[in-house]
Amino acid sequence: MLPTEHRLRRREDFATAVRRGRRAGRPLLVVHLRSGTSDPHPPGETAPQVRAGFVVSKAVGNAVTRNLVKRRLRHLVRDRLDRFPPGSLVVVRALPGAGEAGHEQLARDLDTALRRLLGGASPETPSVNLEGQTKGRVPR
Repeated sequence: MLPTEHRLRRREDFATAVRRGRRAGRPLLVVHLRSGTSDPHPPGETAPQVRAGFVVSKAVGNAVTRNLVKRRLRHLVRDRLDRFPPGSLVVVRALPGAGEAGHEQLARDLDTALRRLLGGASPETPSVNLEGQTKGRVPR
């Protein structure tokens, strides 16, 4: 179970993560990440908690299936909370195929999406291949 202090509950927080955060899509889910604020927390206070929320629509399946998917995603995200910067907002949106997917498939898609969001190069920073040519989008 995801601890209460790590749950995303307010509509404004969901909207912030989805609209202003980065996104990584996979066949079974989409992960939206709004990294922690750039302002440091006041001295003497602890860093803000990472909070996660889940969106599982009726397209995923009936109520039993949706709740099963939510429980699996909550469990998977709980084990990965330490990967996120403090104060991050994370929204995991299950796509229709998630209802038929197993725990391992969801874990694989979540890990791949998180690797793209946390460990990969951002779209604004071009990557350079061995010949010195840039690949991807170049910032304007």
